Amino acid sequence: MSEIVFDPLLPWAVLMALAALVVLGIGLAMWRGLAGWAMRALAGLVILAALSGPSLRQEDRKALSDIVLLMVDRSASQGLSDRPAQIDAAADAMEARLAAQPNTEVRRIVVPDGTDNAGTLLMSRLAEVMAQEPSGRIAGIVAMTDGQVHDADRAPDLPAPFHVLLSGQPDDWDRRLIVENAPAYAILGEPITLRLRIEDMGAAPGDVTTNIELSIDGKDAGIYEVPINRPIELPLTLDHGGRNVIRFAVPKADRELTDRNNSAIVQINGVRDRLRVLLVSGEPHPGGRTWRNLLKSDSSVDLVHFTILRPPEKQDGVPVDELSLIAFPTRELFLEKIDDFDLIIFDRYKRRGILPSIYLDNVRDYVEKGGAVLVAAGPDFASADSIFRSPLSAIMPAAPSARVIEQGFLPSVTELGERHPVTAGLSVAQSAQWGRWMRQVEVVPSAGNVVMAGFEDKPLLVLDRVGEGRVALLASDQAWLWDRGFEGGGPQLELLRRLAHWMMKEPELEEEALWAEPVGQSMKIIRRSLTPDVGQVEVTTPSGEVTRAPMVEVSPGRFELDYDGPEIGLYRLVNGDKQAVIGLGPSAPKEFEATIASMDALSPAVDATRGGALPISDGLPSVRDVRPGRPASGRGWIGLTPREAFETLNVVHVPLMPAWLVLLLVMGLTVGAWLREGRR
Repeated sequence: MSEIVFDPLLPWAVLMALAALVVLGIGLAMWRGLAGWAMRALAGLVILAALSGPSLRQEDRKALSDIVLLMVDRSASQGLSDRPAQIDAAADAMEARLAAQPNTEVRRIVVPDGTDNAGTLLMSRLAEVMAQEPSGRIAGIVAMTDGQVHDADRAPDLPAPFHVLLSGQPDDWDRRLIVENAPAYAILGEPITLRLRIEDMGAAPGDVTTNIELSIDGKDAGIYEVPINRPIELPLTLDHGGRNVIRFAVPKADRELTDRNNSAIVQINGVRDRLRVLLVSGEPHPGGRTWRNLLKSDSSVDLVHFTILRPPEKQDGVPVDELSLIAFPTRELFLEKIDDFDLIIFDRYKRRGILPSIYLDNVRDYVEKGGAVLVAAGPDFASADSIFRSPLSAIMPAAPSARVIEQGFLPSVTELGERHPVTAGLSVAQSAQWGRWMRQVEVVPSAGNVVMAGFEDKPLLVLDRVGEGRVALLASDQAWLWDRGFEGGGPQLELLRRLAHWMMKEPELEEEALWAEPVGQSMKIIRRSLTPDVGQVEVTTPSGEVTRAPMVEVSPGRFELDYDGPEIGLYRLVNGDKQAVIGLGPSAPKEFEATIASMDALSPAVDATRGGALPISDGLPSVRDVRPGRPASGRGWIGLTPREAFETLNVVHVPLMPAWLVLLLVMGLTVGAWLREGRR
């Protein structure tokens, strides 16, 4: 190919100024009637032409072929029904048709699932490929997909028509379960409402209702008949604190594409609205305020505190109507409303006839049915009027020996206490710096776990489970010394807080527990136990595969295992007699949220390039060439835009006005003009 190009020796603005001077000079010569003005004009034009640097450029070019990008969607949704065979046959046939076009190359690109459940990233993959190919050679893009892409907003600038060939069949249909609203937290005992919707997509059979199965923490919780394509409100009441894993599932229907989107997992943390505590102080003493301050400092605790200031045996002659004391509502508290309390604390209480045996018998029944009693013992516990010598003796984990040790001692955490969540880690704070306690009641354990010891390693804190409830015995009334900072004090606040919350069955303080903490597609399995070895944990994946792995003790009483889930869904964990369930990721992969072929996501890219969208089930389209800017699709055909790209192999520049020629022309014209004017 040859063309004339200019390479001026001076800027074009300077050349234009010189041209203006030449025109002005020629005009002046014509006005004065000089005979040689024409030759002078030609000489000026030759000089201007020489300064513009004209040359003949000759290029040796090699024609390049056009490139067509064939994007083949191989994401998980393309593995449903007969789509794999359909896509394989269609991709091979379409590649052959495109390659049959003259001067055309086909680039076949496979689009897999995106990482971390990102879905189908077709546009991101297309942008990567286009960055590696010259855009001037791309004559068209053909995408074979179901149209359910998840990065349509990342479409690159397309230099050629974009066509979509949709997979699937006209009679495809699918049913999915959607959780529209679910709280992250719920108050125990109070009903909550979950909002769901079951949606039919595609050529659905037109069912009006279906069944939904409900399970909580892996246990069946009922089957309900619910409507389809309408909002569903399901009431639910949580019965335990901590994480509650709730799973909804709809059975797979006939000819449904997949059941991977027929279930949903909701994880709700159960919390108590208020922790109701009844504190009964047998008599005023320094430790009574310690208990009161501890419980009142927790905003989640409702405290009812009674101190027996005037026992029945006290006779001082003061008329009853002149006393400013509140009568102890024993019947109301210990018969009518005892079940309303989460914890009852007897602080240095002894039998004085205020609480009849029938009331204490009712307290024992309250514990066996799930209540909690904490006894903070003083010298009264070792006396003949001890609360132990009542119906409560049946639930006490230790019996008094009638000895009260009035001698300083340093409380310590036992070996078993290092593993118990109530006292675990307290000794890390260097117990040698703790202050001493000055009194301890000698007790003989008969049940439960001794987690703290006092004078000569005698039991100081004993914890036990009775029936469905819990009992704790603190064999000293000197914990307040730590609160006052005596001899450096100690972790009194943390100890009593843990003790109270363990008795109220807070999940994080269970001494025998199994749970998991999800992090993306992985989980940390945690087992807390008082035994030194818990063995292996059994993990059942959503697909039913069972794996076993040993757990490693990371601290006394705490075992952990990091586990990478191979799939998303509900996992079941078993270790000994402990079981737990945990959900990893969403209920269904993003690929299965919508499975019916659709052009909604890709329509903007197709319309912007005047491409076409055709279903593969109607047959593959023919291929033809179209001019840029013209419609590139029609009934049964798609178009490619020939790019006529080339590669320049060699370039030769030949000056059209060499210097010697310019010199001869200018000199000849100038001399001729001079002779012409002289002859005149």
